Amino acid sequence: MASINQEPIVRTEMLIRKPVDEVFEAFINPEITTKFWFTKSSDRLEIGKRILWEWEMYGVSDEIHVIDIEKNKRIHVESSDGTNIEWHFTPRNNDETLVSIENYGFAGNADEVLNQCIDSMGGFTIVLCGLKAFLEHKIVLNLVMDKAPDAHVNQ
Repeated sequence: MASINQEPIVRTEMLIRKPVDEVFEAFINPEITTKFWFTKSSDRLEIGKRILWEWEMYGVSDEIHVIDIEKNKRIHVESSDGTNIEWHFTPRNNDETLVSIENYGFAGNADEVLNQCIDSMGGFTIVLCGLKAFLEHKIVLNLVMDKAPDAHVNQ
């Protein structure tokens, strides 16, 4: 059986053609985030808070702990599964923002960690695509909802 020699870090990024303060706010403010990611949140992100994110169509939720926030630069949360998620916001020319997401701290054997990494990469790529469509074009693509339509609860 294969082993992992270094801690895997999933990284994905996307250029969003909007100013950094608008892109940053999209992840802090659940009224915006629910347009492209989860369906419900217990509160805005603030350092030290525990926030419940829900994906009601799948009947799942995640309680995250907000570790750190640097306004318009970085958000760091810890998920209930013990993994860490960090968003980095880099302003670019002409009111553009490069959003980079890192997810790390996966647990389990090599196969389990590999599967978690694949799921994470796919999930955060979808989130960034949904963010781009919403902020740049005001289109709600329902990417997260439509990713696994057969997994919806109460169909």
